[in-house]
Amino acid sequence: MKRFDVCIVGAGLGGLQCARLLSREGLSVLLVDRKRSLTESVHTTGIFVRRTLEDFDLPEDCLGPPVRRVVLYSPRRRALKLESPLDEFRVGRMGELYQRFLDEAVEAGAEWWPSTRYVGIETESDSCSILHLETNGLTRSVEARFIVGADGAQSRVARDLGLDSNREWIVGVEDVFHHPPDKSAEPVFHCFMDSSLAPGYIAWVVQDGEETHVGVGGYAKDFDAASALEKFRASLKGTIDLEALKRTERRGGRIPVGGVLRRIANERGLLVGDAAGAVSPLTAGGLDPCMRLSSLAADVISRFLSTGETTELGRYSGQEFRSRFVSRIWMRRAISLVRQPLLLEACCAVMRLPLFKHLAWHVFFGRGSFPDVQKRGATTELSPRKALT
Repeated sequence: MKRFDVCIVGAGLGGLQCARLLSREGLSVLLVDRKRSLTESVHTTGIFVRRTLEDFDLPEDCLGPPVRRVVLYSPRRRALKLESPLDEFRVGRMGELYQRFLDEAVEAGAEWWPSTRYVGIETESDSCSILHLETNGLTRSVEARFIVGADGAQSRVARDLGLDSNREWIVGVEDVFHHPPDKSAEPVFHCFMDSSLAPGYIAWVVQDGEETHVGVGGYAKDFDAASALEKFRASLKGTIDLEALKRTERRGGRIPVGGVLRRIANERGLLVGDAAGAVSPLTAGGLDPCMRLSSLAADVISRFLSTGETTELGRYSGQEFRSRFVSRIWMRRAISLVRQPLLLEACCAVMRLPLFKHLAWHVFFGRGSFPDVQKRGATTELSPRKALT
């Protein structure tokens, strides 16, 4: 039976970030995922915010052109235009980015098992667990000193480790259109507030001159995502021209919006990304929290395995992270109750007033997001890049 320091279940952004950082530290890492290829079945729109772009070295060729403009539409399609002097968003070419991160992890020594399904965990001793995995119908078992659950919003690893699981989420679905680059087109992020299309969330169109993403999201019990997307696309005729574009991909999945879970680590393993609820409760943005939490996770795991000190795991406290999102959690709950079109229209009218327009600007362009990673014992802010690479 093969033995690894760390087994990571799930090769999304969080799992890949952990794998590449831990491998660089010299730990033996096994990364498994159900998918045959990371370029297929991508689940996220992949919008990176300025803070992530500033703090992490993301490959330039895996990012679309910068977006500085947001247009927010009321249910009656009255527009509120917001602009920033800075490059606020870039849409990641997620398949290419995943493959790049995977290549870096493998080059650093990680072992990669694609087409591999997680079956379960059993405890062998205080210092080791046995993971049961299935690859192409063949069951295999490995030993691991530590396990990382990076297997999404409905994490089975969380359940088997005795950690918390997500209880609140929205469902999103989007179509991706690729087209010849148009440098004359101004990149723009269109957001539509319409409870008939996206109850409790938004519909969106992101155009960066190279790709166009059209999607809807909302609480699953209140709408059928695929039907809502078709309705939304039809409603765009005369506003945003999609007729000349060819759809190349459809994405979809669950997005946890209940905030970071309280129990996300113990002596056997921890959770990252959507499995940990590392998504903004207000905006449902998950890439920045994912990068920061996975970078911290890699540091915590490396120190814990080298020292055996359980106090290291205390730095990975879901309760502490959660306390910093109290206002956003309550705002999410308030948003989920606003369903009447007239009330939404009134809210949008208020946002067009100067004071509230500034608040809307801050929501879209403010740099606040997931708490900064702090170096152990340090009193100053430490970026993940400086801490872990």
